[in-house]
Amino acid sequence: MRIETKRLILRKLEESDLERLFKMDSDPEVMKYIGVPPVTDKRESEEMIKMIQKQYEENGVGRLAVVEKETGTMVGWSGLKLITKEVNGYQNVLELGYRFVQEAWGKGYAVESGIASLDYGFNELKADTIYAYAHSEHDASNYILRKLGFEKTGEFEEPDGICFWYEVNREKYVQ
Repeated sequence: MRIETKRLILRKLEESDLERLFKMDSDPEVMKYIGVPPVTDKRESEEMIKMIQKQYEENGVGRLAVVEKETGTMVGWSGLKLITKEVNGYQNVLELGYRFVQEAWGKGYAVESGIASLDYGFNELKADTIYAYAHSEHDASNYILRKLGFEKTGEFEEPDGICFWYEVNREKYVQ
């Protein structure tokens, strides 16, 4: 699977993404609101790639590597995944997520890749509703979700604090 936007390519994660994924997931600032500590061993990033590749096979969808067209550099991941373990009372629903290396912050990549992912979810996967959540203190992520058209519909508690729950419906999503 491959999705192209004006500046980005979204494609399946590959073993060759290991270094960039480790760079991102070992950065304490990137991981600040994720609810898990930064990774400290590249084997953890290898396992993450394998887990996401397994999601592609089992669920037909999973987070995608985000690559800058101009540089060919992987700058993060974005996209939909099927929530198979209950989150906030929901299960077996599509959830949008994204994570980027610090040098990619502030460039609009989360919004650009988010629009492409929502388009894919509504038009190709025929989803009626797509969900997302973000830590209540993660102002940038909450802003991005609202900019993408998500509406906050609830809150739930995680070990590291309160998360806001969002949804966007096919009828309300207009790009």
